[in-house]
Amino acid sequence: MANLPFLTSSDAPAVPIHVVRTGEWSQWIERHSETLRRMAAAHDFQAQNGRILLVPATDGAIERVLFGAGDKANVNVIGALAQHLPAGDYRIAFAPREFNGAGAAIAWGLGAYVFDRYKKRKRPAPLLAPPEGADMAEAARIIEASWLARDLVNTPTNDMGPVALHAAAEAVATRYGAAFEAIVGDDLLTQNYPLIHAVGRAAAEAPRLLHLTWGDPGAPRVALVGKGVCFDTGGLDLKPSAGMRLMKKDMGGAAHALALAQIIMDAKLNVRLDVFLAVVENSVSSSAFRPGDIIPSRKGITVEIDNTDAEGRLVLADAITRACEDKPALLLDFATLTGAARTALGPDIPPFFANDDALAAEYAQAAIETNDPVWRLPLWDAYDGDMDTPIADIKNTGDGAMAGAIYGALFLRRFVTTPVWAHFDVYAWAPKEKPARPSGGEAQALRASWAVIKKRFAQS
Repeated sequence: MANLPFLTSSDAPAVPIHVVRTGEWSQWIERHSETLRRMAAAHDFQAQNGRILLVPATDGAIERVLFGAGDKANVNVIGALAQHLPAGDYRIAFAPREFNGAGAAIAWGLGAYVFDRYKKRKRPAPLLAPPEGADMAEAARIIEASWLARDLVNTPTNDMGPVALHAAAEAVATRYGAAFEAIVGDDLLTQNYPLIHAVGRAAAEAPRLLHLTWGDPGAPRVALVGKGVCFDTGGLDLKPSAGMRLMKKDMGGAAHALALAQIIMDAKLNVRLDVFLAVVENSVSSSAFRPGDIIPSRKGITVEIDNTDAEGRLVLADAITRACEDKPALLLDFATLTGAARTALGPDIPPFFANDDALAAEYAQAAIETNDPVWRLPLWDAYDGDMDTPIADIKNTGDGAMAGAIYGALFLRRFVTTPVWAHFDVYAWAPKEKPARPSGGEAQALRASWAVIKKRFAQS
């Protein structure tokens, strides 16, 4: 288990935390002292969602913490304690049944995250004693992977360009004894990855396809593909400044795929794991690809470039084609692909598209069980023809401004040959702080994906 910096020893003296639902508050407080009842009333504390009441001891120290969980909040609300309690050691002494175990530890760990590479945190973190009965090894691998994804996304491109992302992926491979291959620069053309090369060739740091392989060759094969656009100017179809401001996070898909791979390897799941990260920077220079260019793909499909800002699907197309050549039992791809996905579902809920109804149903259930929301959108066949063009096999956008997330998924489907595939259009960002979600880089669909994979392949 990782040595997580927000944990304290299970036998250390710790301040008890009492987590109470709003609807159960009256009954709960009646069982306690008149002093505590008066104090709660003086602070208008009625276990409202997210409210924290620090109860002092006679010596001025914190005697206990009362925390309101509302009536509808899930266990993620526990993350607010890690975000807002003063430094000290704490333990969860009382909580609703669904707030116990590994889920509470995960929520606390997600809330405890701080990106301190460039600005150190102002105060020490509150520490949590492992909840009774929690599988802390499982909690640790989920938290550590989530922190990895957040760190990668939060790091600006001057320190997280293609070379640095390459190094980060290789470090994960080395840690778990995985094989690692990198196809860089013009070798992409030699080895037939023309779309990845075209998107990244204008940048100072060469484009590359990174391939991590781990596990028993005879085990079921799981392939993860990630969009690793380390910065997206939009290319010659240049983004406005507001649209470019957060484009350090356009490698969030690669961060997600790498983080999920880390969970799988840390758990020693019996699968043959392949991770393909298409890593580029979409820059502007004399060698940039242009609107109107027609570029071949690894699969042989020719692509007319309608808009150079629809570049993520291009690099994913070659990576997906390569992943499918090994006939995986499951293929998942992750990408910060479209603004349309945010318009449809907002920043908190990543849409996904699946060519297999059973897989989609598993994700719907896993999202509930892990409190990690996802929502299925349709691969709407009637829109597929909107990407037709008279001079190539396909163009990289649909007609008009609507259904952008669906067009992106339909484009990728042209390159998928495996019968069980899902595409996740993640935002990879929390625009404002919420419980268990500090503002900044975010890992989405990670816990749900791990739950699906673990259930599918645990008996392999």
